[in-house]
Amino acid sequence: MKYLSSSHNPQIKKLNLLMSKSRVRKKENRFVVSGERELNRAVEMGYKIDTLFYREGYDEEIIDAQSEDIFELSSALFDRVSMRSGSEEVIAVLETKSHHINDIFVNNDSRILVVEAPEKPGNIGALLRTAAAADWDAVIIANPKTDLYHPQIIRNSMGGVFSIPIATDSSEAVISFLEENAFNISAAALDQKAKHFKRVKYQRPLALVFGTEDKGLDQKWLKKAQQIVKIPVKFPIDSLNLSVSAGILMYHCGDQ
Repeated sequence: MKYLSSSHNPQIKKLNLLMSKSRVRKKENRFVVSGERELNRAVEMGYKIDTLFYREGYDEEIIDAQSEDIFELSSALFDRVSMRSGSEEVIAVLETKSHHINDIFVNNDSRILVVEAPEKPGNIGALLRTAAAADWDAVIIANPKTDLYHPQIIRNSMGGVFSIPIATDSSEAVISFLEENAFNISAAALDQKAKHFKRVKYQRPLALVFGTEDKGLDQKWLKKAQQIVKIPVKFPIDSLNLSVSAGILMYHCGDQ
């Protein structure tokens, strides 16, 4: 264990790059988790800690780092690199996992949330948190625009990113996967054919599909969907936040 107090230390420079640069995370196959709760959840789900940093004076039992790279940081340095200054004691660099669609286990009772091309990390984190809380079986991100290990996704998911199987692939590959496994596709969209979400049945295995808030779903999804559903909103509001809409439908489907 080594004590660090300088932001010029190579370990701190690398940590900052992993926090701020998606290309570095992809190149190194590493990402950063801040906070004991999120880190514990990651470790419980089999993520391997590469490097561990903790604030000086941290007297809790140190999480099993499975590594000799453990550093004690001065309080000033820890606060400088921390994403939530003053509210956490531990920061770790972990190894990423693959998120291949064929690694997702499905059966005739499966419920999967599919989101096409989401861009806002905060929204993605909220979606993952809700999907995990609502006990859905997996989340698939089609045509991803944002790094899955973006710090804001991890933070907003409250560790949900580690608690539910996640896959990423092209829309075409996701559609093929769903069709090969006989999924019933319910697409959420403001379309002329859309029906009130409470007036349809959701047959399993179920794929609940959402598009972006500004562009909605690509037409290829609407052509493949067994049904198109919508959530009514009162004028002058014309739409709901993506994570809110998905949360409403995931919990509604769970009641059926």
